[in-house]
Amino acid sequence: MPKINVLSKHVAELIAAGEVVERPASVVKELMENSIDAGATSITLEIRNGGVTYIRITDNGCGIEHDDVPKAFISHATSKIADENDLNSIFTLGFRGEALASIAAVSRTEILTRAENEQTGTSYAVEGGVETRFEQAGCPQGTTIIVRDLFFNTPARMKFLKRDVSEANAVAEIVDRIALSNPGVSIRFIREGKQALITPGDGKTLSAIYSVFGRAFADSLVEVNYELEGIRVEGYVCKPAFSRPSRSMQYFFLNGRYFKSRSCMASMENAYKNSIMVGKFPSCVLNIVIAPNFVDVNVHPAKTEVRFSDERRVTSAVYYAVKSAIEASDTPVVMNIARVAEKTRAASSQLLLAVEDEPVSVIKPQTAVPVQKPVQSKPDVTLPVKEAPVAQRKKDFRTNISSSEYKAAVSSPKSESPVAQSKQEPDLIASFKAKNQPPKPSQPASRPAPGEYTPPSHSFVPVRTEQELSEAAPKPLRLLGEAFKTYIICEYDNKVYFIDKHAAHERVIYNKIKKAAENKVSSQVLLSPVTVTLNKNDYNTVLENLDVFSKAGYLVEDFGTGVVIVRECPMLISGDDIEDTVVEIASYLVQNRTNVESEKIDRIHHTSACKAAIKAGYKNSTAEMKVLAEQVLYDDEIRYCPHGRPVLIEMSRYDLEKQFGRIQ
Repeated sequence: MPKINVLSKHVAELIAAGEVVERPASVVKELMENSIDAGATSITLEIRNGGVTYIRITDNGCGIEHDDVPKAFISHATSKIADENDLNSIFTLGFRGEALASIAAVSRTEILTRAENEQTGTSYAVEGGVETRFEQAGCPQGTTIIVRDLFFNTPARMKFLKRDVSEANAVAEIVDRIALSNPGVSIRFIREGKQALITPGDGKTLSAIYSVFGRAFADSLVEVNYELEGIRVEGYVCKPAFSRPSRSMQYFFLNGRYFKSRSCMASMENAYKNSIMVGKFPSCVLNIVIAPNFVDVNVHPAKTEVRFSDERRVTSAVYYAVKSAIEASDTPVVMNIARVAEKTRAASSQLLLAVEDEPVSVIKPQTAVPVQKPVQSKPDVTLPVKEAPVAQRKKDFRTNISSSEYKAAVSSPKSESPVAQSKQEPDLIASFKAKNQPPKPSQPASRPAPGEYTPPSHSFVPVRTEQELSEAAPKPLRLLGEAFKTYIICEYDNKVYFIDKHAAHERVIYNKIKKAAENKVSSQVLLSPVTVTLNKNDYNTVLENLDVFSKAGYLVEDFGTGVVIVRECPMLISGDDIEDTVVEIASYLVQNRTNVESEKIDRIHHTSACKAAIKAGYKNSTAEMKVLAEQVLYDDEIRYCPHGRPVLIEMSRYDLEKQFGRIQ
């Protein structure tokens, strides 16, 4: 049997430190919570190199008396509780007495503090868990703690730290949570010598939200103030029209402590049922106030999970609080007439139809040797090349019909039936054959004058037979109608097809975006760049993947703590969809950090295409539906959407007649 050894104090401290101190953000969380428990109304935090080399926290709390300073750095020494009965009524954020001892065991820590009833303060220093200085010093009331060289004596732990920017953003996320849960405390955050955040400390939650997330996010919120069976829910939730594509902006607090609860998230989202779109999630900053004896906060090392004695009461209080707030305070979205007029598009443009006069053929023409006409010029004379007009040179990669054909289809009477439209289809085949007829023999050119240069003439063009032209021409497609404003029904090649217009359009756009990215086609520069507000985790992930966004056609730049700005995007993306696209992509990148770059780029293309595609329930014209059906049926690659759902379902004439008993 292995021999049981009693670990030394140093090893035991390192084990405890590993549970409490995971990264600089863990140090900041523990020390700022101690400042709040000390009654501080003003806290200043400064970090350098992401907090790895320097962390300083200054508060105006009650301070620590001279004789108690060394005790504070002993493991399980705390002023928050005295016996086991106090565990049932914990009002403070900290209570285990492990923070200072664990931090001092893996860093060089200094503390300067003075209590209210003392004339002089105390200066105390610990290096790797060993006391190096303990003396009196002059200082104001409160406490200042400086942590240097984190993990200097545990180099293996240093390898697990991320870049300084990532660690600094993790610290910023902790600061945001503390600022939101303690609006009565003025918090100042200095990052690499620059002020990144300051809250007024006026006791108003909305002021703290404004300082952390900005004006746009604060203006989208409604107030929550509700009480049910002794449980009070207060804070703010977003209006249904301002829901987001991820849950990253949901913040729940319990008696001022940040915690995670799937049941509370589900209750809040149930309150929004039938008010927001599927796939959208509300944002919130909610504080649940409950008697401490009804909750156990000592169930998780980081104290982010709690256990309720009656969870149903808590979830019911959250549901009715949110439901009452959005029913009483939600107002309709105000239309901005100027913005709408600026972004108004031509009628029936949801499917991105042609805007050029030159038609784009669906069938790829066979390669032929071009005919070069004689040029009467000397070989040493360089003639200027006259470029074709922009409207002729710029091919529209959005469609396969010309604007003239589209205008003719749109201007046709609405009462025209699909049967009448199908009568015009042979004309398209005839025009296709006419374009492929061999050129008529031209008159022989006169012989050039002596001394003039005549380039060789290649007038041979492959001649297609009538059968080849018939096989190359697209078969006529007959549009039958639309079901539930979602599925296009058409007849093609003796079969009936049901096409999911959202999935089909999504795949068409995805193919075009991917091809444009592979060919390095320039993106569109936005006239008004779009700012996107993110939580610090998503924000950090976006900054780490700026090159991935660039290769996918987006120009994303850092616009300050928690905010990025989008200056360019793929051609097919609307400006109104950019914010949701970036938020959804950021959420995906957070959950799939280890994916290879090609998978990340492909997912960005998926999300962009999904946001740009028309949605089920949209009303489309007959011409639009026919164009989309032709794009799907004439391209064998369009059979599944980027997410794997089928684009179309076919039913042959044989199967249909068999269902009706015409064929036995």
